[in-house]
Amino acid sequence: MKKLLRHPTTQAILARLLGWYMALALRTTRWTLDGVDNIAPHAKGAPAVFAFWHEHLPMMPALVMLASKLPGYRFKPMHGLVSRHRDGRFIGDAVRRFGITVVYGSSSRGGATGLRNLLKLLTNGDHIGITPDGPRGPRREADAGVAQLAALAGVPVVPCAGRTSRRLVLKSWDRMSVPLPFGRGVMVCGAPIAVSRDAWRDAVPTIVAALNRAADRADRLCES
Repeated sequence: MKKLLRHPTTQAILARLLGWYMALALRTTRWTLDGVDNIAPHAKGAPAVFAFWHEHLPMMPALVMLASKLPGYRFKPMHGLVSRHRDGRFIGDAVRRFGITVVYGSSSRGGATGLRNLLKLLTNGDHIGITPDGPRGPRREADAGVAQLAALAGVPVVPCAGRTSRRLVLKSWDRMSVPLPFGRGVMVCGAPIAVSRDAWRDAVPTIVAALNRAADRADRLCES
């Protein structure tokens, strides 16, 4: 059974089914976008690094969906960094239907190549989505790469979080939240964080605090 599940054909079918399910769940959710002023310049084309905790990763397509409805929206590709591991490729196949392309790399293997590729995309004016505590954690502890990337590209980090009233919380290291259809959803976009090129490591605690505030606010707004 394990061999069958790992077969490329099986993985492709499962990824397509997951993409279909995510489209159903996210598009039948009644969304509220909190922090319109924070995302508006980037919806109009200004490049940025959009940061989520790994537990909010299934909500990233909703950010693209909501941004596309803002006045003056100018299409800019969204790229996400995922692991070179089989699971990362599986995620990449699932999110392509939402217009999100993937860049393969990680902090443990291929990280430098991934960083260079992301930097090139940002300098071309594209957007990047990244989970600073992924792909293996620890939960809600940010790798310094997100600050380094923003500093080198000269773009801000936009802290984001998503939550739905109907969800399944997985028993994984990150307690990932999987949306269920026909609920209410909140997407929070915090104030952009400028990262100094000369002191980018100093920005990591600020980014962590902003991501936690966004996550807590998404929880409060979704449950109110």
